[in-house]
Amino acid sequence: MAPRWPNFCAQPVDDVAQGLIGITLTVDGVGGIIVETEAYDAADPASHSFAGRTARNAAIFGPVGHAYVYRIYGLHHCLNIVCGTPGSAVLIRAIEPQHGIDSMLERRGIARPIRELCAGPGRLCAALGIDMALDGASLDRPPFLLEDTDTVPDIMTGPRIGITKATDRPRRFGLRSSPWLSRPFPGSN
Repeated sequence: MAPRWPNFCAQPVDDVAQGLIGITLTVDGVGGIIVETEAYDAADPASHSFAGRTARNAAIFGPVGHAYVYRIYGLHHCLNIVCGTPGSAVLIRAIEPQHGIDSMLERRGIARPIRELCAGPGRLCAALGIDMALDGASLDRPPFLLEDTDTVPDIMTGPRIGITKATDRPRRFGLRSSPWLSRPFPGSN
């Protein structure tokens, strides 16, 4: 990534969540353009950090620019980038697959079409081979690679999805008109 990493991650979580849109994320050369994120912080009742530090969420209280990986429903992994104040992280919800598509398809055990290959945090982690072994890993070192963009993305904002608390907060960010989002934004049709 550009020299702004990890200082970029030291910003407020909402700024980082928006700033990640359009950046290319790869893990061992497999990945694509980040098209959807969600922001969480320690004051947010929907955040894993809201009740304080535990063994399970220790990485979200760790250094900025590192991964916080957790498991949901006992099946799927989710990738977050630790940022801002302690307990803040950005959930990577979706990418536009561009690199290593055959590897992604094999990992997911699916065939084309690829529209939903990385649409959703669990699908994304399965496709990129992200699991608990990467919890706490620095995102500015292999196997991760983040590459900046020269273009300024057109970003949409809306309520987060897949949560039961603080659902009305506009902390979900996405690349406008992207067919790779996990779900459309309200009013985007």
